[in-house]
Amino acid sequence: MPITRNVPDASKFNTAVELPFQLRVEDLRSAMQDVYDFFFDVNMHLSGKYLDRLDDMLRKANMSGMLSDMLTASLARHSRSLVVNGYHNGHPDLIVRGQYPNNRERAGEHGVEIKTTLKSGGAVDTHGARNQWLCVFVYSLDGETEPAIDRRPMSFTEVYLGQVGTDDFRHNSRGALGTRTATLHAAGIAKLRRSWVYLDQSPSTRRPAKRGKAPQASLK
Repeated sequence: MPITRNVPDASKFNTAVELPFQLRVEDLRSAMQDVYDFFFDVNMHLSGKYLDRLDDMLRKANMSGMLSDMLTASLARHSRSLVVNGYHNGHPDLIVRGQYPNNRERAGEHGVEIKTTLKSGGAVDTHGARNQWLCVFVYSLDGETEPAIDRRPMSFTEVYLGQVGTDDFRHNSRGALGTRTATLHAAGIAKLRRSWVYLDQSPSTRRPAKRGKAPQASLK
């Protein structure tokens, strides 16, 4: 089964969701497609040289970090009012254009923080509890189907974008040597999930494809 280009399912988007900073559902769909196109192009090149797919090469933490950076950059291109925060490791990842000097801010509230995770439901660790607009992309990987050439492409299965506050978080103790983090508690994650943008629970995105049954996305 050849490498396939993934495509977001248009029927899985919540067109009624209210998004901040003039963001449009189409902006998020376009960012997802940009990522899918990148993986298709890279994996086609790698497979032509009989090398592993990029999905199989990267460690999970590296994959999540790369996806977050790619989605941040892509959303900045498609958004009408948001730009990448020029401050290294600044918060949030996307800030409102012209809101901060030189579009750089160490810790601001006018923008959107981007997170990615393999955990269904959108629970993700953050560096601290903040008042913020939080956007979480949940993705799935097929690391089981054999031979590897038959594996389904990386898929986004859930996207949430909602406003949360410091009271919506619980703090995680990591011991004397660990970095302290914060995660939305049960009520906080329920609050975020009410602002869902994309939900795709179809079997082709949740389980490894059987040999000869890899999903074929239409090329548009």
